[in-house]
Amino acid sequence: MRSSRVRTVAIANQKGGVGKTTTAVSLAAALAERERRVLLIDLDPQGNASTGVGAGIGSRALGSYQVLSGEAGLQQAVIPTLLPFLDLLPATVDLAAAEVEFSAVSRREHRLKEILGTLHHGTGTRYDFVLIDCPPALGWLTVNALVAADSLLVPLQAEFLALEGLSHLLRTIDQVTRNLNPDLTIEGVLMTMVDRRNNLSSAVGDDVRAHLGNLVYKTEIPRNVKVSEAPSFGKPVTIYDPKCVGARAYFDLAAEFLERMPA
Repeated sequence: MRSSRVRTVAIANQKGGVGKTTTAVSLAAALAERERRVLLIDLDPQGNASTGVGAGIGSRALGSYQVLSGEAGLQQAVIPTLLPFLDLLPATVDLAAAEVEFSAVSRREHRLKEILGTLHHGTGTRYDFVLIDCPPALGWLTVNALVAADSLLVPLQAEFLALEGLSHLLRTIDQVTRNLNPDLTIEGVLMTMVDRRNNLSSAVGDDVRAHLGNLVYKTEIPRNVKVSEAPSFGKPVTIYDPKCVGARAYFDLAAEFLERMPA
């Protein structure tokens, strides 16, 4: 039985190159292929999530910057994607200046939360999930996502410094929950770029599980060339090559993600 409430999940890690955007795009696509209505919000000025679902620069007349600034409404800026159950709020280049431009705006950390509030009582398309792809930094845009979110999904690369980077993110989460969003929880930690043939990769994965227990997804995302290739074709890997090991891992993640959802 599906919830009548939209569940908002921020996908964040302040360290770049950990598979954050790939996870946002691939999980959104895998959920959409299970006929869950998903809104993917690209909150990263680089706009890679937008590219990853086939939204070229020319199709991004409006985006998350215009919605945050009040220049456009959410429904005006949202565009369809290759998948019938997946919509996108794209990122435009203007988003890079947002942190400075919004510095004096009142309740600026709550902008996205207030905007997404319209999904709960508006007359537009209702979504099952909103997934937010955050920039690789712990600045205003990421804080806005954490304030708006019900939970946080953390992609974590299987490398030596993974836990150190995670500790910084957990401190930020603690500050957000104490001061801005007391209901924020950790949805889960996802090990990415895993190569179990590599002793270091295995050791890091085991170490993370020892520290965080059930917070870590059973599903792991392996290193896979098809996952790396897919964005250049403007497709999630679940469409680009649905039979490759990377796509199958994201399908497994979607299943585990749904199993973890509160009733």
